[in-house]
Amino acid sequence: MHSVVIIGAGGVGSVVAHKCCQLPELFDDIVLASRTESKCKRIAEQLDKPVRTAQVDADSASQLVSLLQREQPELVINAALPYHDLNIMDACLKAGVHYLDTANYEPRETACFEYHWQWDYHQRFVDAGLTALLGSGFDPGATNVFTAYIAKHYFDEIQQLDIIDVNGGNHGYPFATNFNPEINIREVSAKCRHWENGEFVTTPPLSMRAHYTCPEDVGTYPIYRMYHEELESLSKHFPSLQRAQFWMSFSDAYLQHLEVLSNVGMTGIEPIDYQGQSIVPIQFLAQLLPDPAALGPHTQGKTCIGCLVRGVKDGKKRLIHIYNICDHQACFREVQSQAISYATGVPAMIGAKLVLEGQWRQPGVWNVEQHDPDPFMADMNRYGLPWKVTELDPEFQLDTEEHQATNAVH
Repeated sequence: MHSVVIIGAGGVGSVVAHKCCQLPELFDDIVLASRTESKCKRIAEQLDKPVRTAQVDADSASQLVSLLQREQPELVINAALPYHDLNIMDACLKAGVHYLDTANYEPRETACFEYHWQWDYHQRFVDAGLTALLGSGFDPGATNVFTAYIAKHYFDEIQQLDIIDVNGGNHGYPFATNFNPEINIREVSAKCRHWENGEFVTTPPLSMRAHYTCPEDVGTYPIYRMYHEELESLSKHFPSLQRAQFWMSFSDAYLQHLEVLSNVGMTGIEPIDYQGQSIVPIQFLAQLLPDPAALGPHTQGKTCIGCLVRGVKDGKKRLIHIYNICDHQACFREVQSQAISYATGVPAMIGAKLVLEGQWRQPGVWNVEQHDPDPFMADMNRYGLPWKVTELDPEFQLDTEEHQATNAVH
């Protein structure tokens, strides 16, 4: 039996709580904590087993340490915003608790999400005998494990990687984001970086487009190249990669709204003075947009997220596609959430399970692809994210074209 504290009561935190409750034989004692405890209580009312709730401000190191010292969990599952990662890691070190998150640290004052801040904690976690597992969501997370699994079982050497994230769902709103609006818009509007020939190449945001046909009749969608954090860790841990890119689908309406909001200054991250108050435009915008956690009842359609991996096996070129398809409404029926939160929350539970069971427990700070992918992949099939592997013609290429970049650049 094991105890965990889940920090964060948004869409992902809700899914993590639901999925942990489905394994009562492992997750014996669960505390759901957030800045607003009433959100935790509303989630707890939906769950199949009793879950305790607590109030904690993740911006406050002292509150985090007090919570962990009081509850004495074995593991913290960080489903809060990336701004809080280092605070929570510090608290875990002080309280002697293992750590897991779904997205890497990002400072509030700069739209720059990189792993080096967290990797710098490695020796501290080694010395404390504690495990910190980074990026155990879907992308990053499952896509990293997909890459490790394919490299282990299908190739002698992987050379090219395209991570493709398609959301074919429709929530019915003119403009909304499927996860935290502030983080989503900061990611999308940042300059693009992709890995090529041993270095990162910087290009304008969303300046490369392709049209991608998903398997299993999910549909054909425009996808845009952008930077995503798993490229940083995968290019480091798979040095044979000659090129690694991340692609995400966006509708024309989403991009048009984003450009207009940028042009009028609503995506800015620098504080402005309004009637004597300091306001960050993007944070104000986030308050006006639909809550991602409330999109579940309205979202129809499917997601298709996976990896195209190229390389060599027995001296021959090979192209493997590994992917998962999620149905938004099926996810909502199970855990009262749309598929984006579901696809992030399930891998968080799986990563926690593997740490608690000891399979992925090793002192230090680790990305998920540094561990044996096989138990994670088996649990994805077992707990709601079934995946498939297909072999494609190695001559297949994405049909790419240059695209006029959005003006929404930070």
